[in-house]
Amino acid sequence: MADPEPEGLPLSQESFQELWNMVIVLHRAVPPENAQWPDLQSMLYTNELVPNAIDSLYEELEPHVSMPPQPMVSNPDGLAPSSSTVPSTSDYPGELGFQLRFQQSGTAKSVTCTYSPDLNKLYCQLAKTCPVQIFVSNPPPMGALIRAMAVYKKSEHVADVVRRCPHHERAPENNEGPAPPGHLIRVEGSQMAQYMEDGNTRRQSVLVPYESPQLGSECTTVLYNFMCNSSCMGGMNRRPILTIITLETKEGQLLGRRCFEVRVCACPGRDRKTEEENFHKQQEKGSSKSTGSNKRNIKEVNQSTPPSDNNKKTKSSSSAEEEIFTLQVRGRERFEMLKKINESLELKDLVPVADLEKYRQKLHTRSSSRREKDKEKEPKKGKKLLVKEEKTDSD
Repeated sequence: MADPEPEGLPLSQESFQELWNMVIVLHRAVPPENAQWPDLQSMLYTNELVPNAIDSLYEELEPHVSMPPQPMVSNPDGLAPSSSTVPSTSDYPGELGFQLRFQQSGTAKSVTCTYSPDLNKLYCQLAKTCPVQIFVSNPPPMGALIRAMAVYKKSEHVADVVRRCPHHERAPENNEGPAPPGHLIRVEGSQMAQYMEDGNTRRQSVLVPYESPQLGSECTTVLYNFMCNSSCMGGMNRRPILTIITLETKEGQLLGRRCFEVRVCACPGRDRKTEEENFHKQQEKGSSKSTGSNKRNIKEVNQSTPPSDNNKKTKSSSSAEEEIFTLQVRGRERFEMLKKINESLELKDLVPVADLEKYRQKLHTRSSSRREKDKEKEPKKGKKLLVKEEKTDSD
């Protein structure tokens, strides 16, 4: 007995096509969940699904897709890039006369921040306040900014970025506040500070708005903190650093630049005193070497080069005799002796040749007469001329 056929459409290619059309109608009847999104169903179920349609789909979806959070950018709206690949460390006062000054402090062990004018170097303790006074001869434009950046001093390290060591970066101490933990330089007492990291060079800097000096004051003061020691492993690692302070417009145009060296240590006063003493000793050694080279017995300042060709030998003797030489002599007695010799030679040049011959003849006759007189005074053979207070053998 044959099984009864199931009710419904026969299972053939035509029945499958009718079923597929019914599914499309049902999907089109369902309203989209988000009215702002494009009608994706109309694009998916069309027969004109070509690469151009896929591209247009991406363009329509792009404004509705949520992007992942971007890393911290270095420049706010309207600011130019913070630095070049190798920042300049030369001082540039600019048209505004941009200058930096530091408070006077001694070399006592109790000081937390001290500046050496001889070395142009700031000594400070970790996370201690370092006041820097900003001077300008003319007021900068509105919205001007002050940027502070640290770079390595030596050429073999200048390409590296100055960062905090991993220990201080991860430690909970001194990491409160809005400043990122990896930044070495921070600004104290200002809520307007912006911590930047250049997208190309990865160099870090901090920006604060320029504030006009208060009444009765000539400068504006910025309080900086250095958050890592110069000897920290994994950070500066005993590599000397320079701090660059720049005055910029809000568009990033440079108005002035000043640079100074920084050493973050446990005892700033002691280190400043030691380095200044070594600096002065080196200066004294250099000056003594320069003076010692000048103290020669005889030094020719202007020395004529010996002739190398036969043509040079044919120069007139008068031009050679007119050259002037300078001798440095040690000792007064030698100087007087050489002075007399020089004066006699100068007089000889002034006397005519005929008179010189007469003087020579007179000197020759005088010397010959003296010799004859000396011969007459000599005793005869066998006899001895007695000298005063000399006795004979018989006496």
